[in-house]
Amino acid sequence: MLIRHKGNFRWENISLLAYKEEGNCFRDITRQILFEGAANIPCQLRYFEIASGGHSTLEHHEHLHLVIIARGEGHVLIGDEIHSVRENDVMEIPSHTWHQFRATSDNPLGFYCIVNIERDRPVRPSEDDLKYLRRKPEIAAFIRT
Repeated sequence: MLIRHKGNFRWENISLLAYKEEGNCFRDITRQILFEGAANIPCQLRYFEIASGGHSTLEHHEHLHLVIIARGEGHVLIGDEIHSVRENDVMEIPSHTWHQFRATSDNPLGFYCIVNIERDRPVRPSEDDLKYLRRKPEIAAFIRT
């Protein structure tokens, strides 16, 4: 199978989808599913793009994520640390680890994300979780809910 790149991080016969079906806990983010898995490689490859000033949902999962930054610059919260990220950076987001991506430059932040096809649903923070996360001023200033 070949999925041909059309330019500007769009691919032939790949739909541009909403990041999530519902919710208001994210802003200006889209997704494309580039690979839906096969019997001997049961993973999904997705491409997400966050417009300047946008962000993903603050959440955690049972499953691990592998993320590769494809374009732009931004920041990511992983656990209780905020990291600057840029093109070609690779990160592992461990199981049950709070994470959130933000595009912080004038350009979109685009990244590939590899996850298991069979996976749990995201867990959003409770008020107690937010209180814990916000104990560090830099994280309190960073997170968007």
